[in-house]
Amino acid sequence: MTQTAPDILRIAVAQLNPTVGDVAGNLAKAREARADAARQGADLVLYTELFLAGYPPEDLVLKPSFLKACEKAAQDFANDTADGGPGVIIGTPLKRRSGTHNSIVVADGGKIIAERYKLDLPNYGEFDEKRVFQAGPELQGPVNFRGVRLGIPICEDIWGDIAVCETLAESGAEILLVPNGSPYYRAKIDVRHQVVIRQVIETGLPMIYANQLGGQDELIFDGASFAIGADKTLAFQMSQFEDAVDVTTWRRKGDHWVCSEGPMSRIPDREEADYRACMLGLRDYVNKNGFKNVVLGLSGGIDSAICAALAVDALGEERLRTVMMPYRYTSKDSLKDAEDCARALGCRYDIVPIFEPVEGFRHALTQLFEGTQEGITEENLQSRARGTILMAISNKFGSMVVTTGNKSEMSVGYATLYGDMNGGFNPIKDLYKMQVYALSRWRNAHVPPGALGPSGEVIPNNIIDKAPSAELRENQTDQDSLPPYPVLDDILECLVENEMSVDDIVARGHERATVNRIEHLLYIAEYKRRQAAPGVKITKKNFGRDRRYPITNRFRDRG
Repeated sequence: MTQTAPDILRIAVAQLNPTVGDVAGNLAKAREARADAARQGADLVLYTELFLAGYPPEDLVLKPSFLKACEKAAQDFANDTADGGPGVIIGTPLKRRSGTHNSIVVADGGKIIAERYKLDLPNYGEFDEKRVFQAGPELQGPVNFRGVRLGIPICEDIWGDIAVCETLAESGAEILLVPNGSPYYRAKIDVRHQVVIRQVIETGLPMIYANQLGGQDELIFDGASFAIGADKTLAFQMSQFEDAVDVTTWRRKGDHWVCSEGPMSRIPDREEADYRACMLGLRDYVNKNGFKNVVLGLSGGIDSAICAALAVDALGEERLRTVMMPYRYTSKDSLKDAEDCARALGCRYDIVPIFEPVEGFRHALTQLFEGTQEGITEENLQSRARGTILMAISNKFGSMVVTTGNKSEMSVGYATLYGDMNGGFNPIKDLYKMQVYALSRWRNAHVPPGALGPSGEVIPNNIIDKAPSAELRENQTDQDSLPPYPVLDDILECLVENEMSVDDIVARGHERATVNRIEHLLYIAEYKRRQAAPGVKITKKNFGRDRRYPITNRFRDRG
């Protein structure tokens, strides 16, 4: 019998939060989403890239046992579709004669009816898929799903120069459905929309873009799945930073499919998006790695205050312990500000003075340091004593240490190895100092969706208003040895994000000597950054996954 092509197709987009390596847990999530979609009347459920494995699985796909577990999960899920409910498109790694592929399987009626393999493997920035996957051997055509010909490119297949979508359209595809694992960076949604619009213009076909949700180490997947219709307008927009299973209704109108029903969710503005990305990254890192709670040093400064707010928002006040560790240079204002911050957030606040351990170190080193001038070495003893105390609390109570250095400090090496750099995760690692201030002001005026923290002023205004200081010596401020943060951050963004030359940065109005000095500090701090805790990626070029400079490096841009 000839299959009659339907005029209505209900496609559910499963925007979910898988965990890398948790094949059984990811399969359970997929099954729950399919059941939800079935209750909503869906014909088909579209999942995200490599969903059963979690994304990115990196070298896990080199393990035969992992590949076997993923393929078994895909087959088990295909068997589920014998119940007459929705068919599924789900991502999984598959090992075939042609290699190990980043793949999707299409299942319906109790069996796998098609496999498709990713052709364009990304190998830039945070991606290095060419290390572990082989590109699909050839472009396969559309999949016939209940009489509708579906083109299914996978993520990078719509971003690169390979004409995957155009070829699918020429082969008779009617709708393009794209499983994605597209990480967050600031304003990434606009970039995705433009990529999809370009493909819609080239093919004349509507495209559904399903994107993963959740934190995976430093990467944040923000969801925000959407579709662009053949008329190049936004057909539907799902929420950002929230899991969802939304059913969209597509109707055949002449030669085209048109979305007649689907969500139109609000997309957060810049500060809210960055804050929620940091919050989601911290929450998933802590929960997916099995930590019951976290601890951080609350100094009375802006960085530790926003990290405390993020921790309470992500995990709840009962899962955060804050510790003030005063020394002779700790001001009364800092003591009060730290206590006020902890009280506003409702979290535990302890005071552990460090005078005795610091003086103990100094005494032990007296003979060795005799005849030398006191300076940074003695200052760093304070930071390292604090780091040791936090790690002791971590070891004793099983709490993960949240480290609190911002991108401005990490760029120029204003952080102490085995001191304030101690920790398991840093939610503000990719935020420059002025962005920390902006997000702090935003949080005092807003409570983000899904946050567990209180409303109102959670970061005391005095913390925001006062001059930043490490308080390692009398009357110290950061600007004693650094340019003002607006100047420093602009220079760093030019050097790090945009790879601008010194001449071009000077042309922006900066002093050449200052730019040269900051460039030098940036390069010589690379060894510290290699030993830093992972942290949330917010910018297009974070330290670690995106920016990989050599530690041994004598290049300096002198024109």
